[in-house]
Amino acid sequence: MDRSPESLSWVQEKIFLGKTFREYLKSNLTLSNSIAALILIVAIPTMAYRFVRGLGPSTNLSDINPWGIWIGIDMLCGVAFAAGGFVMGTAFYILGLKEYRIFVRPAILTGFLGYLFAVVGLIFDLGRYYRLPYPMFVSFGVTSIMFLIAWHVALYLACQFVEWCPAIFEWLNMRKARQWFYRLAVGATIFGILLSTLHQSALGAIFLLAPGKLHPLWYSELIPLFFFVSAVTAGMSMVIVESSLSHRVFRNQVAHIDHGHFDRLTISLGKAASAVLLTYFALKIIGVAHSNSWNLLFTHYGYWFMFEILGFILLPAFLFAYGVRWKNVRVVRFTALLTVLGIILNRVNVCIIAFNWNAAVRYYPSWMEVVITLGIITLEILAFRWIVNRMPILYDHPKFESSH
Repeated sequence: MDRSPESLSWVQEKIFLGKTFREYLKSNLTLSNSIAALILIVAIPTMAYRFVRGLGPSTNLSDINPWGIWIGIDMLCGVAFAAGGFVMGTAFYILGLKEYRIFVRPAILTGFLGYLFAVVGLIFDLGRYYRLPYPMFVSFGVTSIMFLIAWHVALYLACQFVEWCPAIFEWLNMRKARQWFYRLAVGATIFGILLSTLHQSALGAIFLLAPGKLHPLWYSELIPLFFFVSAVTAGMSMVIVESSLSHRVFRNQVAHIDHGHFDRLTISLGKAASAVLLTYFALKIIGVAHSNSWNLLFTHYGYWFMFEILGFILLPAFLFAYGVRWKNVRVVRFTALLTVLGIILNRVNVCIIAFNWNAAVRYYPSWMEVVITLGIITLEILAFRWIVNRMPILYDHPKFESSH
């Protein structure tokens, strides 16, 4: 059978990866797809139930505990991990660190999907989800943090889409559109840096409105700075984790890459992450000193706070430094994963565990909240894989390589 590109239909070539429909379906009968299908079989009806019946029957949220894992994980963690897009975009387009170009497109795609699915998670969390644009167009005010976050997230999504567009048009073989959007990418990156810097810190600034609800060890006037600095660390660590996994899962697409060079770049990212983590740790100590909360360190919440900052900030900082010193890329990759877990722990602490810490009724997520979160994460992973399998994200398109 003739399988030359000229003999394939557009759908067969671009969507089915050069296979017939039957061959494409057969190629998707894998263990990972089976697990994803099982999650979505449960998650999608649960999502529909939440929209039909509302928040009350499908969550454990209340007036006392108005937000849970949909904000703590889907929104706060999703936006933090998406910071890799602006971190690598800054390194490549602004600072001129061209050797990091192999990280740029995967980071931008991860960032775009991270923000997109954070908004999806927010839709589930809002009681009146159809009023999502209200802070932007109706009940807005320039002094409102929600006004700031809503506009910034929307505009930053647009910026990252512009940065992603060259890969889309290379996939579609649209040379003129690709060249036009490639020129726009620098401007979009600069604008995106400004937006991301502000809304990463603004997510932390939301908690400035709840000084009596957030435990004093986590509450600080510096919390906007905490969120921004930790997001930079989260972005770099997520780039290391994502690139390491991608080079295993999509190994056929990265066979051309010098893996020794790739490891050296990974180690250099670990060096930067170590410096930022040490800065973050120092800021957390300054926050405790500023609020004079030293006595609270020897309470149950204090022990948990020290577990977070010692085990997931200071320890990773030294592990990164160790990996860099001895050029041990495995240590750097392990530490990046540990840092990612630490960011999740921090956001869950701030949003759930240390929030309403002295309330009589504590929040625990319902099984539906957990299932919907797993469903959103699964859809994000599937979207990333679908795109990477088709578009030049991990490699240079042969017809456009000279344009990079």
